[in-house]
Amino acid sequence: MSNSFSVFIIIVVLATLAACQWLMWWAGKRRSVDSSGPAEAGKKHGHVWDGDLEEYNNPLPRWWVGLFVGTLIFGVIYLLLYPGFGNFAGLLGWTQFKQHQAETVAAQTQLEAHLAGVQNLPIEQLAEQPAAMATARNLFAHNCSTCHGSDARGARGFPNLTDGDWIWGGGGEAIQQTIMQGRTGVMPPWGAALGEQGVEEVIAYVRMLSGKSAATDLASKGQERYMTTCVACHGVDGKGNQALGAPNLTDDIWLYGDDDAALRDTIVKGRNGQMPAHAELLGETKGKLLAAYVLGLSKPNLGNQAQ
Repeated sequence: MSNSFSVFIIIVVLATLAACQWLMWWAGKRRSVDSSGPAEAGKKHGHVWDGDLEEYNNPLPRWWVGLFVGTLIFGVIYLLLYPGFGNFAGLLGWTQFKQHQAETVAAQTQLEAHLAGVQNLPIEQLAEQPAAMATARNLFAHNCSTCHGSDARGARGFPNLTDGDWIWGGGGEAIQQTIMQGRTGVMPPWGAALGEQGVEEVIAYVRMLSGKSAATDLASKGQERYMTTCVACHGVDGKGNQALGAPNLTDDIWLYGDDDAALRDTIVKGRNGQMPAHAELLGETKGKLLAAYVLGLSKPNLGNQAQ
């Protein structure tokens, strides 16, 4: 905030307080029924409503005046202790950022106390701790459900975390790395390189790889094109490469859809998927909890009690 604007705010605040004080003084002093004579307490103004409701010239009740004075005093004290006078930080030095940081530290301390004795377990064993997974379920709801859904089954373009299919690996450490560091998956566009007919041939071959029906002649030609354009990432057998984030094309699990239109869009235009890094937001303990929770979602035999 510039100094000139800060001075402007201070002037406005002080003027408002002074105006409130003056209004209270004016209301207490002015007792004239009209401009022709002195005030007389208890005298009627001559204003009548609803037939018999009349206005008297009486002073404000003392309790009401006391509340007004107390409000003004409170306002002055507040503005001295907390920010309100422009750039003046207040005598207590309070800021919303300091309070947020203090609350974050307190919450983290409480979480670590709650997880004492289990947070140092390997992720696979942590997934078997009911109390820890109950906390992890809440973390998932607050941090992950927007994209992956409250049931973790994902949506178009957002992976299903319950089906055991993993693009970057489904081990505890791999999942934790995905959560903490994020992932960026890129499928380059091949429309220009393959041509319209080539795209249809690759679609047919990819459908055949996943066990779907496809024209044999197109699939045969598509296999040849696959071996020159797709094999480097998805492998000779089409089972993908988790080190590259290249999906398995043989398991009939599709991130963007398995119909011809979706496959055509993927091949022609490419895809850019991103899982944002959460290390700074979550911290080590929460990140590990979430990794254990997600691991348990895809492997019920771990005894995940959070479902």
